[in-house]
Amino acid sequence: MSTRIDPAETIGQNRHTLDPELVQKASKLGSATLHEAAGRIGALPSAIKPTHKTFTLAGPALTLSGPAGDNLWLHRAIYAAKPGDVIVADVRGGFEFGYWGEVMSTAAKARSLAGLVINGCVRDWHLLGDIGFPVFARGLCIRGTGKDFGARGWINYPVRIGEVSVQPGDLILGDVDGVACIPADQAAKAVAAGFDRESYEADICQKLEAGERTLDLFGWA
Repeated sequence: MSTRIDPAETIGQNRHTLDPELVQKASKLGSATLHEAAGRIGALPSAIKPTHKTFTLAGPALTLSGPAGDNLWLHRAIYAAKPGDVIVADVRGGFEFGYWGEVMSTAAKARSLAGLVINGCVRDWHLLGDIGFPVFARGLCIRGTGKDFGARGWINYPVRIGEVSVQPGDLILGDVDGVACIPADQAAKAVAAGFDRESYEADICQKLEAGERTLDLFGWA
C-alpha cells in the first residue's frame, strides 16, 4: 500500500486573475472566433466536445493533472476552485475511464464553478444534461475509476492538453465547436479582436447576400 500524501504539497496558490467583465464579454463570442482572433492559438483537441450541445462555458482555468484511472484529484479540484472557475483536467493519457458523473457535477454546480474541460471521458450522460453543469470531454465511458491516496496530482500548475500548454488563470471558452484557451495576458486583446472579427464577417455576409463573390471580396479571383 502506497504512503498517503498531503495534497496541499502540490496545490498551487498563484495564478493569473481575469476581470469578470472580460469573461462575460468573452462568453458572447464563439470558440472558433476567439481562436482565430487571437492569432489561431489555443485550440484544444477537437475530440473534446460538450457532452450536451447546449453546453457553453467561459472562465479562468483551474488546472489539474491527475493520475490515469483515478478521480480523487478531480474531487479535490472542485474544492480548490473558486466560483466561476473552469476545471481543466489532464489524465495523463488514461482516456478510457469515466472520471466524472452525476455526483461531481452536482458538487461543482453547488460551488458555482463555470464548467469542466477534461482530456478524458465521463459518464451519466442524461444526468449531466439534467443537472446543467457544463462538461466538455473526449466522450463517454462507463469504466470506473479508483482513488489512490498515495498517487501524486497537481492543481494550479501548467498542464498540456494536446498541443496547448494551459496555465492557471488562462481564459477558457467552450461551445459546440470546441474549446479555446487564451493566455491570460493576451485575453483582453483577443476578446476585442473577436468582436472586430464578428463585425467584419457580418459585413462580408451582407455583401454576399447582395450578390458579391467571396473570390472578389477576399482578393482571390
